[in-house]
Amino acid sequence: PLSDKYGRRVPLLASMVLFLFSTLGCIFSPNIELFVLLRFVQGVAGAGGIVISRSIATDKFKGQNLAKALAVVAAINGIAPVAAPVLGGAVLKVTTWRGVFAVLLALGLVLLGACVHFNESLSHAKRSRESLWKSFSLFKQVLRNRKFVFYVLQTAFAQGILFGYIASSPFIIQEHYGFSPFAFSLFFAVNAVAIGTGAAVSAKFKRLENAVLASCAGALVCGAAVMGVLLTGAGIWVFEGILFAMLFMLGLGFTSATALAMDCVRNQAGTGSAVLGAGGFLLGSVVSPLVGMGNILLSTGIVFVFCAVCSGACALLARGAGSVRNKARQ
Repeated sequence: PLSDKYGRRVPLLASMVLFLFSTLGCIFSPNIELFVLLRFVQGVAGAGGIVISRSIATDKFKGQNLAKALAVVAAINGIAPVAAPVLGGAVLKVTTWRGVFAVLLALGLVLLGACVHFNESLSHAKRSRESLWKSFSLFKQVLRNRKFVFYVLQTAFAQGILFGYIASSPFIIQEHYGFSPFAFSLFFAVNAVAIGTGAAVSAKFKRLENAVLASCAGALVCGAAVMGVLLTGAGIWVFEGILFAMLFMLGLGFTSATALAMDCVRNQAGTGSAVLGAGGFLLGSVVSPLVGMGNILLSTGIVFVFCAVCSGACALLARGAGSVRNKARQ
């Protein structure tokens, strides 16, 4: 909501500055309590960049061009949580945990430098005229848009599959299949490519709704296949091949669903982007511990299938909730 009222540039710069100070504080934290608090602040600040990046794309593009722009954003947002543990592990091989935060500090400086050169994308005429407090009532407006809400839920359940994979894969690949941490990192890196490839392919669809439905159907089939593979004791290459296909399907849907959702709330893009992002991370925080309950092979498969079914149902409900304003299907 702040970016809908004050424009994109000022909140973006503020987020990056706050990210830098909180990261610096983490490096020199004298105790775990302050460290956790600063990590929370760091997360809030980092979320500013994720939210506003989608808002900027929505300000500048429409229809198929918006889908292409968001394909880049979605590819990065999809690959990042998969690639980050691998990169973090590589950094820890040559330094301490403080070195990881030094790398984050360096990345923050690069991002701040880029943001300084960013030209405002939201004109004064299109900004919210509400007071600072009332600007948060924009959440009510976007949540009244049924089509938008269904696409948020569809994306959130798809993110649930992704976070379920992130939480369970170290145990499955290293403990169940017996691979080393280094080999696991290679699997993780390859699977990150699957998400980015899916995001790139999604922009080729003429009707974005079809890309979302194809993604949901593919994720359901692959999720069920993964559960079957895990429960029948199939080999690692069968498991990895189906997993790669499932993550490709997720990447295919992330871009299109995001474009369709953001187009529903074009006049409140900042607020809409915040709801869209929060939905995925909230569901991910619920799903991640669930895969560790009982037999991890069974619980992971159940999470994949359940989230895929719910994601597909929400996609169908969104499709029946009315046409998208910008005629993205053209």
